[in-house]
Amino acid sequence: MWHSLSPMHICEILKLQKPSFSFEFFPARTQASAEELYQTIRELEPLQPSFVSITYGAGGGTRELTHQLVERIKTNTSIPPVPHLTCVGHTKLEIEEILGRYADLGVCNLLALRGDPPGQAADYNWSAGDFRQASDLVKCIRGFSRERGLPEGGFGIGVAGFPEGHPATPNRLKEMDYFKAKVDAGADYICTQLFFDNHDFFDFRDRCSIAGINVPIIAGIMPVTSLSSMKRMAELAAGARYPGKLLRALARAQNDADAVERVGIHYAAQQCAELLDGGVDGLHFYTLNKSKATRDIYMSLGLKV
Repeated sequence: MWHSLSPMHICEILKLQKPSFSFEFFPARTQASAEELYQTIRELEPLQPSFVSITYGAGGGTRELTHQLVERIKTNTSIPPVPHLTCVGHTKLEIEEILGRYADLGVCNLLALRGDPPGQAADYNWSAGDFRQASDLVKCIRGFSRERGLPEGGFGIGVAGFPEGHPATPNRLKEMDYFKAKVDAGADYICTQLFFDNHDFFDFRDRCSIAGINVPIIAGIMPVTSLSSMKRMAELAAGARYPGKLLRALARAQNDADAVERVGIHYAAQQCAELLDGGVDGLHFYTLNKSKATRDIYMSLGLKV
């Protein structure tokens, strides 16, 4: 097991490419949108991203679509794919089957998430499945790697971080205890949820350091490209905070879609520049399957292609 083409473990990637630059995509549901997404990936490939992550629907709703996209990226591009894997709706046997498929394909990095219940059900029974927390999934992946004797430490594993606080844990002290348990289970790096105030990120990084969490922390960035997408972000990111500075700029431009996009890109570019100056381990762009905003931000930072 493990593809003949030597895969690069996330630890190696993050050492060789610091800061790292990476993108997130979600699998398309139609053939036409799949081709459009693939063109987006091709447009971003010249930026030489450190890796790209592929999302996974609630309850494994896009499981096969995710696998197909991961396989296409792995086979036809030079970009290392990092598929998401979630606890929701899966048995241990199903997870091990998915891990086996990825290992056979030569995909050796994953992002382990608790995931959202189908339909965002508030009364979802977490105790009914084999995995109650992301830490349980991380342990399972680590155990699978040992049992199958995978080389190079097996799968490289990322977990999610929440600079603005985890929505399910209002107690911030307990939140860090739970988070450390997730990292101690075997995570190699942290990729944060999107945020718009860099103070939240730097504070989160400080609190991780105090808690003894010493793995790389990659900052999640999502530029506002339209007012409708901003509203969608607020729902998906469990109430992301929008600083007054950003809201004022968007208010001035709200009757002009192009101006809104320019404001969002400019704000995100400033965010990224400040994060780079602050020694961030990496930047991860939530692309919404579009390339323009990400390319514009990347170029504004003076980075070489």
